[in-house]
Amino acid sequence: MQERSSVSDLAERLRRELDRYSPGGKLPSSRALVERYRVSPVTVSRALAQLAAEGLVVTRPGAGAFRARPRTAPAPGGDTSWQEVALSADGAADLVPRSVDASGVLVSLAAPPPGVIEFNGGYLHPSLQPERAMAAALSRAGRRPGAWGRPPMEGLPELREWFARSIGGSVTAAEVLVTAGGQSALTTALRALAPPGAPVLVESPTYPGMLAIARAAGLRPVPVPVDADGVRPELLADAFRATGAPAFVCQPLFQNPTGAVLAPERRAEVLRIARRAGAFVIEDDFVRRLVHEDAGPLPRPLAADDPDGVVVHVSSLTKATSPSFRVSALAARGPVLERLRAIQVVDTFFVPRPLQEAALELVGSPAWPRHLRAVSAELKARRDAMTAALALHLPDLALPHIPSGGYHLWPRLPEGIDEAALVAAALRAGVAITPGRPYFSAEPPAAHIRLSFAAVAGTGEITEGVRRLRTACDEVRR
Repeated sequence: MQERSSVSDLAERLRRELDRYSPGGKLPSSRALVERYRVSPVTVSRALAQLAAEGLVVTRPGAGAFRARPRTAPAPGGDTSWQEVALSADGAADLVPRSVDASGVLVSLAAPPPGVIEFNGGYLHPSLQPERAMAAALSRAGRRPGAWGRPPMEGLPELREWFARSIGGSVTAAEVLVTAGGQSALTTALRALAPPGAPVLVESPTYPGMLAIARAAGLRPVPVPVDADGVRPELLADAFRATGAPAFVCQPLFQNPTGAVLAPERRAEVLRIARRAGAFVIEDDFVRRLVHEDAGPLPRPLAADDPDGVVVHVSSLTKATSPSFRVSALAARGPVLERLRAIQVVDTFFVPRPLQEAALELVGSPAWPRHLRAVSAELKARRDAMTAALALHLPDLALPHIPSGGYHLWPRLPEGIDEAALVAAALRAGVAITPGRPYFSAEPPAAHIRLSFAAVAGTGEITEGVRRLRTACDEVRR
């Protein structure tokens, strides 16, 4: 973190001083910059690289860095209004519109303005990420023999074996494909299992990114309600009978956004219902590695108890590491595996080998279990801090379920508080929250917000964020 700050600071100082040099003029040498600003050679190199990426500096190996010459004026923009007609006509015959609404995804990806507390984040705060371990793993991976060559299309055998062991049961490495993040894996699974125009059953509420994938593929998401014990089997059976859907997408462990865990007595029933319907279950096991310290033993993935190939399993390393560590797995058995493989190869060829090698180095290092233990303890502390702050400052926000895994809470808003108005007021108060509406594929039964406790700096920021949220609630109530 300190190195990153030093790079930004030096880049800004050099940016301000560029006017001293004429276009094409040579900047001081790296050694001179090290002595003048008392920073490391690495910091100088990264700061110059940042200015080069901005087009302000040109670096020439062996010669040094030079102020870039002014850019030529951009050509006047053309008339793209014809595209409105073309794009509308293209989708006129679609049974389900294929336009993409990414707002539900972007809300957890976009960085809030400076000074705003990030209760809408979908990833671990940098202080919780295993940055040193990932850097060391990437460094070691780059020196492995063949690390920069083309990997097997299905993924490195050792990494596939590691994912297979993580899933458990009788899953083998031959039934695993390495993919570039959970979002990519879900996209491949939905495209493989459902033709355009088909219905697909989804939990309600559910992850907005999956709803966006389905709609972009021309699928029709059909909601099946979730309670504190996960999806309701009787309603799932009704939905299969009514729609003939070829697949059901679920998150049996610490469901997003409710945090529910599929109850033991429902697990086998869900698989039986899907099998009778001749349908697949897409299991998104996205936060198994973000369990809280007090969770106790976790249930196995559904795929571990599925000899008949009903489950297409998705798991990922991203949530437990970094948003840029996009390594995940698709696991399936039977003929569907070849279809999944074919779609992945057509879409992405393969996951870059250096990243796969780095994943192997990371999960095989002593730093990996230490990191998971540290995150487990910290997430529990943050969850407890947020629930305590909500009970103190906002006791009328209903919180029927407090999860023992994952990174967020799902409060129901009291009657009379408008969800959209609260989100806007919260941002004015200095805290970014996620509205509940995008998590529903149909009309929501009540107004909710999702509050993440993973993307903030610590428990002090959580307490302050809830205090700001109270200010926003008071504003909306007036």
